[in-house]
Amino acid sequence: MASDAHTDPGSGAGSGTDPAFLLELDDIRAGYGRAALVLRGLTVRVPAGAIVCLVGPNGAGKSTVLKVASGLLTPRSGRILVDGEDVTGHGPQRMLAAGVAHVLQGHSVFREMTVAENVLLGGYTLRDKALVAERADFVRELFPVVAERWTSLAGLLSGGQQKQVEFARSLMVEPRVVLLDEPSMGLDPKATGVVFEQIVRMRDAGTAVLLVEQNARRALEAADTGCVLDLGRVHIAGPARELLADPQLGELYLGGRPARR
Repeated sequence: MASDAHTDPGSGAGSGTDPAFLLELDDIRAGYGRAALVLRGLTVRVPAGAIVCLVGPNGAGKSTVLKVASGLLTPRSGRILVDGEDVTGHGPQRMLAAGVAHVLQGHSVFREMTVAENVLLGGYTLRDKALVAERADFVRELFPVVAERWTSLAGLLSGGQQKQVEFARSLMVEPRVVLLDEPSMGLDPKATGVVFEQIVRMRDAGTAVLLVEQNARRALEAADTGCVLDLGRVHIAGPARELLADPQLGELYLGGRPARR
């Protein structure tokens, strides 16, 4: 069975900073307003060139992790580091500048704008027109449907295609880490498969990914490392393939039998 990881998620050893990790959430405690804590001493580390997925029951705090990582929610205690630099307390704009992009749950494209206009919005902080063009060429190559539908209204695209537009928009500023919250929500199985293929392509193109996904089995199939959250902490973590094959996890969190070895 994958190792217990109450204090460390298994994506690296030790409690100090490590340059191999692009994003580190260290002993995070966070919640909303005066309500009870949602995250209770959570530690998650995202290595360069990897997909790390967070799975677990509803209410475990998975989406809250992403909000803390992107600066939407300030932790009550703990540290956030990007490439070894302490960015705790930075808001979303400064986190984006530090290299952390967040694709929120649901669809966030502007339906009455073209695909091109939606994607180029992601580069609004870039002042160099040549760099904007270079990044646009990059995302068009990475996501063929974006190139094919470049001049189409975004509202005419399918849900899976719109999600790829959101991915492309998030990559315009060349982030080091992309946070993806439930990317398959509302998609049929075929579209879900395509979306996960694109997530792997993002990773292979050099962008690390921290993923929260309702389809835990599909997420672990795509991921390098999996972290099972429960009651605001990382309960178990390890190589994603090992988590998939674990019979106890299969019954508790993955909706059935474990994957065959």
